Amino acid sequence: MAGHSKWAQIKRKKAVTDQKRGQRFTKLIRELTVAAREAGGDPAFNPRLRLAVDTAKSANMPQENIDRAIKRGTGELAGVTYEEVVYEGYGPGGVALYIETLTDNQKRTVAGVRHILDKHGGNLGTPGSVAWQFTRKGAIFVDGAQASEDTVFEAAVEAGAEDVSASGGDLVVTTGPAELHDVGRALAEAGIAVASSQWIMVANSEVGVGGKDGKRLLKLLDLLDENDDVQQVHSNAALDAELLAQAL
Repeated sequence: MAGHSKWAQIKRKKAVTDQKRGQRFTKLIRELTVAAREAGGDPAFNPRLRLAVDTAKSANMPQENIDRAIKRGTGELAGVTYEEVVYEGYGPGGVALYIETLTDNQKRTVAGVRHILDKHGGNLGTPGSVAWQFTRKGAIFVDGAQASEDTVFEAAVEAGAEDVSASGGDLVVTTGPAELHDVGRALAEAGIAVASSQWIMVANSEVGVGGKDGKRLLKLLDLLDENDDVQQVHSNAALDAELLAQAL
């Protein structure tokens, strides 16, 4: 969990700028639209949409933007049709990369992803080449300054969480995919504010990366994250503490 939680933490702290917030809204709108198209526009009966709505609200997205994105997904409003495509590959130091995208143009997206990988010491792999190295989990991030680890652990584990760990000022609650919403709701009912929550791919084992390879990998991850078509990037990298401190 450590590698992904660190990268998610970096992304969350960078998202405070206006440019990053705009990019974040673009990705959230796509997720809302696809989630609504997939299983309907009522979050009460659509877990993926419920998570997308919660995430959009935590990012301070206006309600009218959320409603409009959902209506595009259900067909009440005209809009672009997005497809979910996963790309698998490798980064500097042999790090495995699992890249989730939502795109209206697969040729554009694969060309963009391949260009970033090729330019920064990575390469695109074949479907299934790295997926076996990851397991789907849920992750909930709580500001460590707002709640104690013991308080979060008690509320989270009682609701079905698998673990709680401290990570650079955050408390990271790990859950099974199906338990993410219930655990998040239990934390809220206990008066614990959730900074963000998401489904993630957790590496079954990690690869240590530092020095030149580590710097190249951080640059590669940043560029992938800035691509509007890319929703999430997961890796099995264990970046050294010095690099992470610089990135944060």
